[in-house]
Amino acid sequence: MSAGERVFHMQCKLEKITMPEQEYQFHDSRKWRFDFAWPEQKIAVEVEGGTYAKRTKSRHTTGVGFDGDCEKYNAAAENGWRVFRYSTKQVNAFIAIRQMKRVLKGCHAED
Repeated sequence: MSAGERVFHMQCKLEKITMPEQEYQFHDSRKWRFDFAWPEQKIAVEVEGGTYAKRTKSRHTTGVGFDGDCEKYNAAAENGWRVFRYSTKQVNAFIAIRQMKRVLKGCHAED
């Protein structure tokens, strides 16, 4: 688990939201996984690491990696998933957890 993923996981606990499944495989024929997922609501969170790294390349910032991410996220959307993507900086600034609280609250309001 990356540093950003650890922080988001801890924030979920602290904010007492329904704990997401981690490394959830959402596609039957591909091994694609979401960092965090609420499968019943088809909501996922991806924490994109390496976005501010100066010396290391994240696979998300290479052409091939970016293409792969596009394929993954488009397949998720095609299958009804809402995928929220955050940088580690956004997770650390509580942007991710605040938005996910609003989104998940909206899902439960329909129940």
